[in-house]
Amino acid sequence: MKILFISHSYPPTLGGVESQNFDLSKSLSDIADVKIIANKKGKVFLPLFVVLATIQSLLNAKKYDVCLLGSGVLAPVGAFLKIFFPKKRFFCVVHGLDVTYANRTGFLPTIYRLININALKRLNQLFMVGNATIKEAVKVGVDHSLCTFIPNGVFKEKLICERTRKDLEKLLERDLSNKRVVLRLGRFVPHKGTSWFLNNIVSKLPSDCIFVAAGSRVNKRTAGDKDDFRTCEEIIVEQKLEDRAILLPSLPWEDVKTLLSTVDLVVSPNIKVPGTMEGFGINVIEAAICQRVVIASNLEGLADAVSDGKSGFLVEPENVKAWEEKVFEILEKEPSFFKNFGKQASDHIKEHNTWGKIAKQYLAEMKKY
Repeated sequence: MKILFISHSYPPTLGGVESQNFDLSKSLSDIADVKIIANKKGKVFLPLFVVLATIQSLLNAKKYDVCLLGSGVLAPVGAFLKIFFPKKRFFCVVHGLDVTYANRTGFLPTIYRLININALKRLNQLFMVGNATIKEAVKVGVDHSLCTFIPNGVFKEKLICERTRKDLEKLLERDLSNKRVVLRLGRFVPHKGTSWFLNNIVSKLPSDCIFVAAGSRVNKRTAGDKDDFRTCEEIIVEQKLEDRAILLPSLPWEDVKTLLSTVDLVVSPNIKVPGTMEGFGINVIEAAICQRVVIASNLEGLADAVSDGKSGFLVEPENVKAWEEKVFEILEKEPSFFKNFGKQASDHIKEHNTWGKIAKQYLAEMKKY
């Protein structure tokens, strides 16, 4: 099969959608003939990219069997191309914000709702990264029959590496003797729950625990989720957590791998925020394949990403008592538990969420139409 893959956001820009689009396109390239048209210059370049990608696609579409769009942002491009190539099949990967953005108030969400959501309805099939995303899509008028759930994946080769606690000490610039490190990996935006965890849980952690939050920040001029980094900084000062909490924005990938290979516990304490959602939660499967123990909110796409008791543990979101009890329960376990459960979690992700297997699901679905 020949696939024209168009991505509105692609590395070297960092982010969940960027990584997902890159990994998916590369995995598909191993099993199909794929041409990639991608925006590698960030969201500022997006308006011009849409124009250029449309022109380039018009010139190339006839050479390919199908067109796969990397997100709902590009749905209008697919709907437009479908006018000129009515016999071609057009598919789209749909992330959480691709549909929840339409529920926001303001000029841009209104335009998005009128143009992008209607464009999604005109495509052949939508590949949703989570079951919660399907529910949100149906709420904005997308027919359920258009939606197919395909989870995200990981490259174990991209993540698993040899790192030691000395490497972690060097990264965090402190002595970690007799210390335990709890990590929250993800963008600094409200629904990721980093500020909630800082405000409600960190001060209650055992005295030998250090909380580390690492992830990218959001430009204030960017449409979509709002930056939450300043709020996290303020909570640390207000609660006098300077010795117990570390914020690491925009880390190089090698440093992220160090964290994922050496911390004691990974948390994803997402909370419900109107107008946005966690489409899948790729950081929890990244942590699990690195043999970390994961605790995550039983919310939205995280419920698809974490197999409770097998690849991690799910906790009721925003329930302070439940989170406190689960974190303490895990931290009190013997070292053998972390080793054994970590291996179990890693094996589970290797079986269900490697990109090689996920790409085959995408290809199989596209061949149906």
